Amino acid sequence: MQDGFYLSTYLNSAGLNRLVNVAYRHDNNVSLWRKHGRAVTLLGHWELERLTGQKQHRTPFAHLDDARSFLNVLLADFDLTLDDMTEIWGTPGLATVDDYHLVAEHPDLAYHSLGHLYSAMLLDSDVFFDGTVLGMAVDRGPDRLLDRRWKTCWFAGAVARAGSVEFFPIESPGPLYGSAKDRFRLREGTLMALATATDAEGNCDREAILDEFAFSGFESMAQAPAALDRIHEQVRDTAGGDPRFTEEESLISAVMKEVQGISVMIMERNVDRAVDRFALDPGTTHLALAGGYALNCPTNSHLMLKYGFAGLLAPPCVSDGGQSIGMALAAFHKKTGGARFDFTFPGAYLGRADDDVDEALAEFADFIVDVSPAGPEVVVDDILDGPVAWFAGRSETGPRALGNRSLLADPTSPAAKTALNELKRREWWRPVAPVVLEEHLTDWFADSRPSPYMLETFTIRDDRRTRIPAVAHLDQSARVQSVNPAQNPRLYALIAAFHRRTGVPMLCNTSLNDKGEPIVDTIAEAVTFCLRRRVPIAYFNGRRVVFTDFEAFPAPGPRPRTREPFVASPVERSAAVRAEANPHGLPDLHLYLLLRDFELGARFDIRTEQGAAGAFATVEHRLNNEPGLREHTEHAMRRSALQFADFGQEHIFDAGHAAAHR
Repeated sequence: MQDGFYLSTYLNSAGLNRLVNVAYRHDNNVSLWRKHGRAVTLLGHWELERLTGQKQHRTPFAHLDDARSFLNVLLADFDLTLDDMTEIWGTPGLATVDDYHLVAEHPDLAYHSLGHLYSAMLLDSDVFFDGTVLGMAVDRGPDRLLDRRWKTCWFAGAVARAGSVEFFPIESPGPLYGSAKDRFRLREGTLMALATATDAEGNCDREAILDEFAFSGFESMAQAPAALDRIHEQVRDTAGGDPRFTEEESLISAVMKEVQGISVMIMERNVDRAVDRFALDPGTTHLALAGGYALNCPTNSHLMLKYGFAGLLAPPCVSDGGQSIGMALAAFHKKTGGARFDFTFPGAYLGRADDDVDEALAEFADFIVDVSPAGPEVVVDDILDGPVAWFAGRSETGPRALGNRSLLADPTSPAAKTALNELKRREWWRPVAPVVLEEHLTDWFADSRPSPYMLETFTIRDDRRTRIPAVAHLDQSARVQSVNPAQNPRLYALIAAFHRRTGVPMLCNTSLNDKGEPIVDTIAEAVTFCLRRRVPIAYFNGRRVVFTDFEAFPAPGPRPRTREPFVASPVERSAAVRAEANPHGLPDLHLYLLLRDFELGARFDIRTEQGAAGAFATVEHRLNNEPGLREHTEHAMRRSALQFADFGQEHIFDAGHAAAHR
């Protein structure tokens, strides 16, 4: 395999897809790699939601030229352009080769799941090539942009021994959690938090649910709503409430306790089957987890504790936001012929930096009292007075703040938790995560181990609980991030100073963003948040900034980010795309159905008169003979149009797969 730079892209197809509002992927992202001899290095990873402000970014570019220009801007930080790439992978139209993926090699397994697996299994090449890894890719469902069809097995597991990998189908709790998200119109993280926030409980027959409903393949998506109905009915009939919460909140909490219990049983079933089939010794096997369900910290820690795995492998971007990383690692493994290469995941801080504090603050001079350098002791003084905004270095990858784009506060004060939830406009019961000095982790949390990406939950030790009320869940657990000097020296020095002052080796850490907004990416976005939400003090790359005159700040919402290549395409650009890709003028309704149905779309070349006529007749026949299809498709198109134009607001739920199925 040739040395050089490689770009892995997990984007939606440009062109007609944008004009008729068709997306196959969400959480679009891009990663830059360099290969030199045996050494493979991940140089940068960009999640588009941070750059554009669209949560779980899915909107395609209107034209490939727009995509290329956008990518060249990102690459400019490394003094590179697309022309410098040895190969580009991942997205049709942008990819320069077609020999990097595993679509043909695994005809029954969704390539999407294989990408997830590699993003976790190959985090450390020494473990991958010298040891044993059990991997599980567990999310709601795959994209099919490269598979071009729905494959039989949606969720994949793998066992890697000495660099040799065997894949197999598994089950996933993701569709069940996704159905709860749709029903209750709350995001999965909120549902997980609510489950542990109340004393409300109810009962359902968990074993019967597992026996009756499917949790793998296409059937899992189709049956998950019915499984949730069954759980909801049984819990509603048996649930007891919690007087601190509304009746609805208590019921949701009780239902989610059962959903969580069933989800853990599914994951245990996956592990038990793999351990038996491959004669694995968990004590010498690393557990690798990826897919959106791998953000479920209680499950991750439960599996580690119950089975005693040698270690946990999971990137900070375990959801689809890490697909470009997994696709690239799979490509290196394939294109090197399975030969050993050297790779260690470099840590979470792989996004953009914003280094010129003075230039970034110039726009806000009327609202700034003072800008001065400050050491850790001054920051501690400020944190003891109230939450501060903390912005440092390159942005972290993944959905959770890991100390470079954070709101930090005092974990010893219950008022700090209240203040953070008010700043974030979150429910009063939402827990706040601690970021803890790694060497003190076991002194404060039972059965704990380093957790640099906030992907595990540990129980606070009995003798420590009264010291850190701001980070404790109702069950006295906490979703922990550990930090050491090599991982994040500036944040480590701050927490060490707080420890010297208070005897507590941690801080409250939550993401620096408003409700429905992705985590901020630039200083200007962070300042806008501070002025809108009245955060008096912020730190930008070590500079202390004091704000004033909040009432006069004019911005009604989060600062707009990069929207131009996505929201408004010039009329002439749209016309050019249509003239090139749809010269015979098929209606958008027909185009939408053709683009959603890969097998149907592959039958016709709509750039020819004969192909366009055949496509129109075939789609028209379906519309006339499938009751409700026209109405449903029109509804799906309207909804997609709203999602595609929605930058800065929270998507309540994702019905993309459901729309495709119908």
